Amino acid sequence: MPRYKVILSYDGTAYGGWQRQTNTHSIQQEIEAAMEKIEGSFIRITASGRTDAHVHALGQVFHFDSAKDLAPENWRRALNSLLPHDIRIQDVCLVEDDFHARFHAVSKRYDYLITTDVNNPFYYHYMGKDRKVLDVKRMSECARVFLGTHDFTSFTSSKLDPRKSKVKTITRLDIVQEEHAVRLVFEGNGFLRYMVRMIAQTLIEAGKHRLDVADVKQMLYGQDKHLCRYKAQAEGLYLVHVTYADTKKTKE
Repeated sequence: MPRYKVILSYDGTAYGGWQRQTNTHSIQQEIEAAMEKIEGSFIRITASGRTDAHVHALGQVFHFDSAKDLAPENWRRALNSLLPHDIRIQDVCLVEDDFHARFHAVSKRYDYLITTDVNNPFYYHYMGKDRKVLDVKRMSECARVFLGTHDFTSFTSSKLDPRKSKVKTITRLDIVQEEHAVRLVFEGNGFLRYMVRMIAQTLIEAGKHRLDVADVKQMLYGQDKHLCRYKAQAEGLYLVHVTYADTKKTKE
C-alpha cells in the first residue's frame, strides 16, 4: 500500500494539542476526519512528534498509507478543501514504504518568541509575553550551556516513562533580538516533552537577571526534575522544521 509524507502548518490556538484525545479537540482528529471522508474508511496518521495545546507548527510532518488512486497534489487539495483554515497542508509526496515520520527524523527546529508588547492583541495567541526587557547577551551566554549532548532530566515532564533516555543533543540555540520580540532558535536531534519550553523560560529568567550561567549549569548537571520550576507559555512555541536524511520523492 503506498505511503505518503505530508508537511503541514497549523495555528494551535483552538486545539488541545496534536494528539487525538477524548476530552479535547485535536489537530490529529481534524485531519483523520478529513481523510476518512476522502478515503471512505478510517486512516491512522503518524506524526514526527506531538505538540502541546496552543503550540503552533510551520513544518510538522506526518505519514499515512492509502490504496486510493489519488495523486499527491490531489491529496493536498482535497484535504485543504475539508480542513479548517487554521490547519493547512503544504506538501504531499510519495515515499518508500518503510518511511516513518517519527523514527526517521534526524533533527528538529523549534522557535520560541517572547515580546514585551503585552497589550498588543495581535500577539496574544502567538508569542510569550513579559513586561521585562530581556538581556539578550546574558541569555546567549546561558544558552551555550545547553549546547552539545546532555541528560536533560531537569528540563522535562515528570510523567515521562523513567525507562526512556533523557539524553539529547542540541546543535543550535540562538538568541536573536528582533523588532518586536526576542526569538530563541532551538535545533537538535530530538526534544523531550516540555524541554524547549522549560529551557526557554530558564533563559528568559536569565535575561531578567534572575539566573546566571552558574545557576543554569547547576540545573542541567544536577539531572533532577525538581531543579527547574520554569515553563514558558505555550503560545510562543513553533515547530518550524523537521529534517530527514532523504526527503526526496521516491515515486510519482
